[in-house]
This record gives sequence, structure tokens and C-alpha cells, in this order.
Amino acid sequence: MIDKSIRETLRTKYRVENGKKFKLNDFDPADTAGLSLSKKEAKKALKQRVKRLSELQELLYANSQRTLIVALQGMDTSGKDGTIKHVTSGINPQGIFVVSFKQPGPVELSHDYLWRVHMAMPPAGKIGIFNRSHYEEVLVTKVHPEILGAQRLPASVTADKDFWEHRYEDIRNFETYVHRQGHSIIKIFLNISKEEQRLRLLSRLDLSEKQWKFSPSDPKERKFWEQYQDVYQEAVEATAAPHAPWFVVPANNKWFARLVVVELMIAELEKFEMVAPKPNPEVLASLNLLKEELGGNPDKKLLVKEKQEKIVSESSPEVLASLRIIKDKLNSDPQLKEMIKEKKEEIKKTSTPEELQSLRLFKEELGAAEADAKKTKKVKKDKK
Repeated sequence: MIDKSIRETLRTKYRVENGKKFKLNDFDPADTAGLSLSKKEAKKALKQRVKRLSELQELLYANSQRTLIVALQGMDTSGKDGTIKHVTSGINPQGIFVVSFKQPGPVELSHDYLWRVHMAMPPAGKIGIFNRSHYEEVLVTKVHPEILGAQRLPASVTADKDFWEHRYEDIRNFETYVHRQGHSIIKIFLNISKEEQRLRLLSRLDLSEKQWKFSPSDPKERKFWEQYQDVYQEAVEATAAPHAPWFVVPANNKWFARLVVVELMIAELEKFEMVAPKPNPEVLASLNLLKEELGGNPDKKLLVKEKQEKIVSESSPEVLASLRIIKDKLNSDPQLKEMIKEKKEEIKKTSTPEELQSLRLFKEELGAAEADAKKTKKVKKDKK
């Protein structure tokens, strides 16, 4: 349905890593990269790619060394919530760290503007998804500079003619720091048209189950559409970099935006070249013993070997020496050997299967003792 060449297109077509050449108007919000899928086909394609994302997330969690941060930005109704819901639908919730950056509260306002972003960074081994992000401080705040009044900044700071450039520089430095710790950050702008936003807002009013999403401020904020387009242009232009790229994802078609986002996450995780970590050496050394203990089906030959090794490792030198003496005694006395042989036959006839199993285990212990005795004798001989 979506072959390798199309997946590569989704990974690269909307990537911006050189802000100097970026023009937001060059990106069509209605683009679908030539794909035309029915709702059913799109759902199936997304499910397949989410499965791949889930596999990579398990490896990320198992290795617990790196982190992927996905910063989702977009105008109201651009589909941020829905994208997060559908892209993470098949992933273990323990491996996902979702943070929604809403209007900062008193505690957040008492710190610098990047403080809450540092606090929200996911631990190693997890995928962090930011629903809005640190970019709100150069987007909404730039369109509505009165917001700065609540941030308790000295007048000399806000009056600086390079104030916004300093913020872009702060963000670039922060993202460089994240990259230098071995983590990855991708920034996604869900790009919708003004008309598509209008239709989605009307849909929220028409459908009773969506009316809760509508805010009285939504129509007022639409009046700032052009200003928002300008600040997105400036933010991407100032902060796009090879190690922290922007992706301007067409979002007029929700199914397409979700396919692109999941593909971008897969592409970034695949760069980590992760493999499953090696099991605990103790587990490998006792694999069949553990299977037997749990009522599984161990390899019988390997089970005997593991039991012998366990006896040798857990027994004292004195016990092993005693076992060797017993074995030597049996081998050197023909009459005793014959007596034991007759006794064996009698035991086989009169013993239960459980009792016979116990005898076999004792025989294995003798075999292990003999092997250990030979090793000890050889070591002593070599020393002489």
C-alpha cells in the first residue's frame, strides 16, 4: 500500500534544516504527496506503521540510553491532539511521555521560560511528545507581547532590540545541548489553511460531542492569522538545523498528516541502529534449569550439563573431593561393583519413576565430581 519509495518521500519532502532557504508559502497544506487513500486504506496503512513504531519503542526502552522528543506545533484545530492519539494508539503507554504546554501557571512563571521544558524532558528510553512546546514563547508571545508582562522580566531585558533573536539563540542552544546528550528532537508544524480551520471550527459548533473544544476566543484569534504565519516563518527560519530539523507537514487531510508524523518518528528511531540488549549471563547459563523450574520444555542434554555446572559451582572443594573418592572406590572394587549392579536391577524393579529420577540426578553429580577431580589433578600436575 505504501512502498519504500513513498515512505522515503514522507520522510524527506517536508524537512527543513536550513532556515535561510525556508518559505512557508512554498508548502501546500492540502498536499498528499500523490497519495489518494480511502479512509479504510489510510487506517490500515497507519496501523502497519504504528506496529513498526511500537517495535522500535520497545528497543528504545530496553536499551534505555537515548530519547526521541517530538515537538508538535500548529494553529488551533490543526490536529495535534488527534495526531498524538492515533500515532501512539498501538504503543506501550509506559514508553510514551506526553506533555501539553498550556498557559504557564504561577510556579512556571517564577522561573525562566525554558525551565518547564527542562522539567518535562522524558527519561532515557522513552519517547517524549510535546503538545505545543517551548516554541510558544516565540509564537503566541510574539503575536501577543503583553504576555511578557506576567513573566517578571526586567525592563532592560524586554526593551533590548535583540530580545527575540536572543530567544531564538536560547532555543538553538537548548536543542544543541539535547542533541549532544545523544538524544534526538524533531519539530513538526501541522500546517493547515485558513479555510480548513474555519470549517473545523464550524464542525465543533455543529457537533454536540465536539462543542466542548470550542473556545470563545477562537474566532478572535483567527483575526491574527497572518501574524501567526509570519512568526512561524521567523521561528522556522531562525531555528531549523540538521540536528534539530523542522517538518512542515500538510495537515488539511488528517489521515495524511498522521502517516507523515509516524513515518518521521520511525525514521528518527531507526537512526539509533538499536538491537536488543544481551540477556543476563546468569539467565543464559541456567536457561534450561529455569525452563524446568517454570514447567517448560528444556533441552534434556543441556539441562544435564547445566545441573552439573551448577553442582560444581555451588559445592565446596571438600564435597567434590569426597564424591571423587566414592567414584574411585566403586571403580577399583569388582565385587562391590557387581553388588551395586545387582542392587540397581532390584531398584529398577521396585522403585517409582520419581525415585529413579533422583538416582539419575545423583549419577549426574558423580559425573560432575569426576570431571572436577580431573581438572584439579591436571592443575596440580601443571604446577609441579
